[in-house]
Amino acid sequence: MTTSWFNWLSFVILFIGLALMGSSFLDPQAEEGGATSSRTGLPQMITSITPDKTYTFAGEELDMSNMDLRERLDRELIVNAYYHSNTLLSLKKARRFFPVIEPILREEGVPDDLKYLAVAESALMNAVSSAGARGIWQFMEATAKSYGLEVNSEVDERNHLEKSTRAACQYLKSYYAKFGSWQLAACGYNMGGPRLAREMEIQRAKTFAEVNLNSETSRYLFRIVALKTILEDPAAFGYQLEDEDYYPPMDNVDKVTVDSAVANWGDFAIQHGTNYRMLKVYNPWLKDNKLTNKARKTYTIL
Repeated sequence: MTTSWFNWLSFVILFIGLALMGSSFLDPQAEEGGATSSRTGLPQMITSITPDKTYTFAGEELDMSNMDLRERLDRELIVNAYYHSNTLLSLKKARRFFPVIEPILREEGVPDDLKYLAVAESALMNAVSSAGARGIWQFMEATAKSYGLEVNSEVDERNHLEKSTRAACQYLKSYYAKFGSWQLAACGYNMGGPRLAREMEIQRAKTFAEVNLNSETSRYLFRIVALKTILEDPAAFGYQLEDEDYYPPMDNVDKVTVDSAVANWGDFAIQHGTNYRMLKVYNPWLKDNKLTNKARKTYTIL
């Protein structure tokens, strides 16, 4: 009985020893404290992000010697650097949409950094907010109409990339003219210019650093700057993408001009060598399956 027990115990110890050796052999980084898992290849090391350089938005510097500004930026860098799915998708989509947005910003005479406002607003998606804002630039219906965008049961140009980008430029320029700062213009875009002006007056604030805003707007500019920092140098934050990983531009189609009614967009699509689904993908501003167009406006269909 004693001998059998001893033999069994020896077998268990030998088995455990071999298992430990095998584990070290299969995952040598386990001994070295490596940063990746050999099984998945996924990054395992989480490191702090230190805002230790000069950060600007539209040419206006954020003072990193200011503890409050530094810590608010630190929060957004951490949140967005480790919000892997959303940030990765934004990186992929930027290669598709920035080539459309950037020339419009230049033509409208606004800083290139404003493209990151679209990333912060919608992650470059035609999103719909709980408040009813829509599109990559997240316009409310009334504001969209006041800046010349058509919004009705058949057409919603808040989802028209080129037209909504031009409207956003005009909107932001109006706030820059009012506040004299692109930082404050961005805040006004988020919370509304009249409300921002009222808060600054009550608080006797003169700059972005001095004004105390609601939680969403208080984080807004820092989210834009954090996304700008990550998208400009994704590898520095652990995002490894090859050229083929990015979404390609959607410029590989012919343009068709429409200045009359369209009874059925499905028939229209087939007549032009495509299908209803792809027509909607390239023209997300078309809401209905038809176009009445009583005013005989001219539309460009991709």
